[in-house]
Amino acid sequence: MLPPAFYLPDGDRFLASALTIGPWDPGQQHAGPPAALLAREVERTGTVPDGQTVRLAVDVLGPVPVGPVRVTGRVLRPGRRVELVEATMEAGGRVAMRATAWRVRTRDSAATASPAPGLPAGPEDGRPAAFSVFSEEVAYHRSLEWREAAGSIAAPGPAAVWTRPLCALVAGEPMTPLQHLLVMTDAASGVSAELDWGQATFANVDLVVALFRQPAGEWLAMDAVTTVGPAGVGQCAADLYDVRGRVGRSVASLFVEPR
Repeated sequence: MLPPAFYLPDGDRFLASALTIGPWDPGQQHAGPPAALLAREVERTGTVPDGQTVRLAVDVLGPVPVGPVRVTGRVLRPGRRVELVEATMEAGGRVAMRATAWRVRTRDSAATASPAPGLPAGPEDGRPAAFSVFSEEVAYHRSLEWREAAGSIAAPGPAAVWTRPLCALVAGEPMTPLQHLLVMTDAASGVSAELDWGQATFANVDLVVALFRQPAGEWLAMDAVTTVGPAGVGQCAADLYDVRGRVGRSVASLFVEPR
């Protein structure tokens, strides 16, 4: 049986479950769940009425061990219409990840909204897919249902996938679409991998998500492409979708080296 959530509350901490395990080391978390936990703190810390997160930038300051983590938030730049929120995660006796998020007050501008095209294939048309690179049977890859809309997780090159959560972020709480988006989007470089997982490490050191509309619904998608440069550096970019159409984009910087 799978754990019910990525994290279990434990006083002022959270205990990471096996669903946070990443592909590179069974003792380290995939960056998606911690990024989502930081997004949760941003949502709880922000004070702008009817605020929407329009950009969330996550810095991975070091590996996050599979164990207890503590998350705190603060408003760096308060305002009635625009605010900047910071969330930090402590793990293993240090700050392991940090996020800053711009949030703005929303209003009804539907009359002037730009068209937001969707993916050619919706989640009902997607092919069931699975990652085969995780060493543990219960790990991050089991936390989402994966359906390929274009390309393939199992083959190199660009790919588009739909995902649906199969667990909660924090036990006892529903996972918000923004949290789901962060859980999913950090896997964009794995979905669109250009290198053999067994021959190279291509871990991201950051993740920036920019949104012009908040995601909604249980199914979200990313259409991702990874580019590897000549000096051990890569970049992964993705268009992000819900069933109504595109909601924004993400970009991540990759540290690439032989395994």
